[in-house]
Amino acid sequence: MPKLNVVAGIIDKVVDKIDDFTLDKTEKAELIQDINKAQIEVNKVEANSNSLFVAGWRPFVGWTCGVALCYHFVLQPFLLFLVYSFGYQVDLPVFDMSTLTTILLGLLGLGGMRSFEKVKKSA
Repeated sequence: MPKLNVVAGIIDKVVDKIDDFTLDKTEKAELIQDINKAQIEVNKVEANSNSLFVAGWRPFVGWTCGVALCYHFVLQPFLLFLVYSFGYQVDLPVFDMSTLTTILLGLLGLGGMRSFEKVKKSA
């Protein structure tokens, strides 16, 4: 572990030196703000589209995560209970929830921010 800390320290120093030759903090903040504004415009265009493949990918991801979450925490345990109660041994599919939870929490976080905006009546 100490070797990793040394390497991480060296990397941080190199990145800081590279930053000295690139943008200062206000320029970085302006660049990030411009990138965020551009993404907002892309989001508006996607949301206004009538094409399912353009405007429907976010609901698709949300529904997919919701169905997977429901299966993992509700349906699978209930199905196992039913199957075992009738004396059968069945192995139902199990999947890694860490990746799904990362995506779902990101979606819920963004949805939560939007709900907060609606409550505060901001754009």
